[in-house]
Order: sequence, then C-alpha cells, then structure tokens
Amino acid sequence: MIQTYAALLRGINVSGHRKVPMAELRALLEGLGHRDVRTHLQSGNAVFTTDTGASEDELTAALEEAIEDRFGFRVDCLVRGGAYLAAVAEACPFPTAGIEGKQLHAFYFSGPPDAERFAAIDQEAYRPEAFALGDRVLYLYVPDGLGRSRLGDVVSRPSLSKGLVVTARNWNTVLKLVEMTRED
Repeated sequence: MIQTYAALLRGINVSGHRKVPMAELRALLEGLGHRDVRTHLQSGNAVFTTDTGASEDELTAALEEAIEDRFGFRVDCLVRGGAYLAAVAEACPFPTAGIEGKQLHAFYFSGPPDAERFAAIDQEAYRPEAFALGDRVLYLYVPDGLGRSRLGDVVSRPSLSKGLVVTARNWNTVLKLVEMTRED
C-alpha cells in the first residue's frame, strides 16, 4: 500500500551550517526507493510516497543513516504520515483563523513528551503566550512571534524533552505539509 509521509529534518541550513541542499535531499530520498519526492522551503521539509511497509521509526532511521553517509554529519529527523499531520492540525487547541504563521508553532516529538515536566511550567506567568500538549506534539501560541517569546525559550529547554528528538514548524509550514501529504 502506497503511503505519503513528511520528513522533518532538525537544525539544517541554519546560518550556513549543516548544509543539506534540497535537491540533494530529494535525490537521497529517491535513492532510498521513495517516489513523488518534493521539498518545502530550505529548512528540511520533504514529502514522499513509499510502499515499503516500513514504520515511521524505520523510515526515520534509514533517512538519518543516509544523510550521515552522504553529508558526513548526523541530522535528527522525524518521519510522519499524512494522516498524523492532518490530525495534529485538526486537534490544535488554539484558534487558527486569522493568525499569522509566526504566532503558532507545532513542536513535533519523536515520542510522547513527559507531561509532568511541562506541568511544572507556570503558564500564567507568560500570558498571553500559551502551550498545550497533544499526540507527540506541543502547540505553542506566541502572539508576538517565537523570536520574542519568553515561553518559547522555556518549552525549548532540553531538560523538558530529554531523550526525545524535537523539531518545530510554524503554522504556515504545518498547514503546507498537511496539504502536501494529503492523499486524495
């Protein structure tokens, strides 16, 4: 059965470091046997179809290994199916109508985050900013954008996501990946 997935690469092409050109990423994914490979932006978003029957974790491991072999450095990746991405967008607890993409972010986790670690954050101290946990995702609402967010700094602390890979996307990218992975 053919399925559509998005690959989310963490921390590439930032300030000229850990360069992974999107054309080379597309070729690498095709070399792994995936089809209909497309990328979005330069920040490590790729969509592909496959009928390998591999799990998200198996697809992730194969992609990470191929990137390290090709580029000589390790890149943490997450591979998520289109249905999951659509469910994340649908389950967003914050109003999405009329917001700018920079105001809402999804932090995707490689596994379930430890809710107790996040429960210790006094959200009232950061209002109007807010966050909520979902299925392997943290939704972050930052009306003035992530660059000015005090709460964004707090929820990004490595101690909160210890043992997990985490990568964030703004809401425009979240919706674009849903659109790109939609199976009609």
